[in-house]
Amino acid sequence: MTDLPIKGGSFLIEDRVPADVFTPEDLSQEHLAIARTADEFWAKEVVPQLEAIQHQEPGVAVRVLRKSAELGLTSIAIPEAYGGLDLDLASAMIAAEHLARDGSYAAWHGAHTGIGTLPLVFFGTEEQKRKYLPKLATAEMVAAYALTEPHAGSDALAARTRADLSADGTHYILNGQKMWITNGGAADLFTVFAKIGGEKFTAFLVERAFGGVTSGAEEKKMGIKGSSTTAVYLDNVRVPVENLLGEIGRGHIIAFNILNIGRLKLGPFACGGSKNVLAVSLKYAKERKAFGSSIAEFGAIQHKLAEMAIRTFAAESMVWRTVGLIAPEESLKTIEEYAVECSIVKVYASEVLDYVVDEGVQIHGGYGYHQDYAVERAYCDSRINRIFEGTNEINRLLIAGMLLKRAARGQLALMQAVQKLMGELLSGPAPDSGDEETRLVANAKKIGLLAMGLAYQKFAMDLEKQQEVLMGISDIAMEIFAMESVLLRTRKSGAGAEMSAVFLRDAMARVEFSARAVLAACSEGDSLRTNMAVLRRFAKYEPVNAIELRRKIAHRLLAAERYLI
Repeated sequence: MTDLPIKGGSFLIEDRVPADVFTPEDLSQEHLAIARTADEFWAKEVVPQLEAIQHQEPGVAVRVLRKSAELGLTSIAIPEAYGGLDLDLASAMIAAEHLARDGSYAAWHGAHTGIGTLPLVFFGTEEQKRKYLPKLATAEMVAAYALTEPHAGSDALAARTRADLSADGTHYILNGQKMWITNGGAADLFTVFAKIGGEKFTAFLVERAFGGVTSGAEEKKMGIKGSSTTAVYLDNVRVPVENLLGEIGRGHIIAFNILNIGRLKLGPFACGGSKNVLAVSLKYAKERKAFGSSIAEFGAIQHKLAEMAIRTFAAESMVWRTVGLIAPEESLKTIEEYAVECSIVKVYASEVLDYVVDEGVQIHGGYGYHQDYAVERAYCDSRINRIFEGTNEINRLLIAGMLLKRAARGQLALMQAVQKLMGELLSGPAPDSGDEETRLVANAKKIGLLAMGLAYQKFAMDLEKQQEVLMGISDIAMEIFAMESVLLRTRKSGAGAEMSAVFLRDAMARVEFSARAVLAACSEGDSLRTNMAVLRRFAKYEPVNAIELRRKIAHRLLAAERYLI
């Protein structure tokens, strides 16, 4: 990695070299050992209980969670002083990916080890950590995160749950209702957000054993049916003052930072789910016969299988690049620095998984629509990921919004880059340099800057009200991050060249599509025609024989019956 700090969002305005990115091929033997441990645990302990978990048989999921604790899979992020393994972020991401083959169990494990435990790891006092982290490490206590309310979903700060200091000053009295709480039916310890005096948004560590904490009925959900999702009711819950987490009135700092981590962690969960569905689909395609042949021999099926792998490759590259950015420090400050990248990973990876499961069902045909087949469950389970950790719409608004705010604060030289580009456009087209794929990424960045510059020029301070424009800019930014991540990974590892060649050109087409909408919203007449001419120049590319490349990719996948590059 470069010695110079890489600023969050700078992928839009700065060029990177392969040595700047972390890739899955850079994982150590210790990381791979964690993957094997998770795989063995899955096969031995989870698979035999999947149906029981799916039908919410009492106590089964918690018993399996505690089995995972015996192998250290629940304590990766917990410091050794409190009974944890104190391993790095990459280790946690590896475990997440390899425990993502079923959405229901993944929800139990992910909520406990992630949003349930990390608020305490990052914000707890020494006393709080000593009291609770050893029990979370062993899953003796199951953790949950209670932020959402019936009237406060994406707008978390509109929470109505109150916390009032008792007359003797020893307790806060909490009253309110939380909604959609993962692990809500079985959790022993909740991170609850409430407003002290109805005003100061603050976090509290609330034990079910305090009394006054009750769970509603299990919600009847489209997917992840074996996870526990309930309302949580707080009725005059007496919380000791020493269980206030962080600072009074600063609960949003905890909420938003933990959401950033959750967004990043959703990336490997989605990649793990995508790889599993791809493997299931490969096997089925080889076994299913039609018109006297295995359907795996048909070009239309090979196209689907290859594209499932290509998009998974892109999401995986983005995940590990972002892990590599955060890894040197793994502090809250670092995670906040890369909040844009965390949101990009969340949106892109969740939508890749949705694509993969949809194509998985299609490959299975009528059987894919039947509950006896794993791909049907994966299809239903996937849909929640575009809602979890802030909806994809909210995250799209955040991506563009955070980039513009960082520019306004002088943290990102975005406007200077836009001005430089405009100067280049006035002086006429510069000769193309470098290879075709490097040029594709460079030109995608120019399109992104053009779109942002024109949007700011048109709407100025009112740009934050133009949600469609902001989401279009975010779509461009996400494709740029994906394109560069894929190209740099391929150049660094020497693998995935065929996937990269196909992906880069398809991504450029998506960049052009989104840019057309933004440019048309920001200019008209002669100005629009001029801008469109610039867009066409930047978006042009030399095509490759994508049909032949996808066939080659599909043949390798079918031979291995699993994801590989």
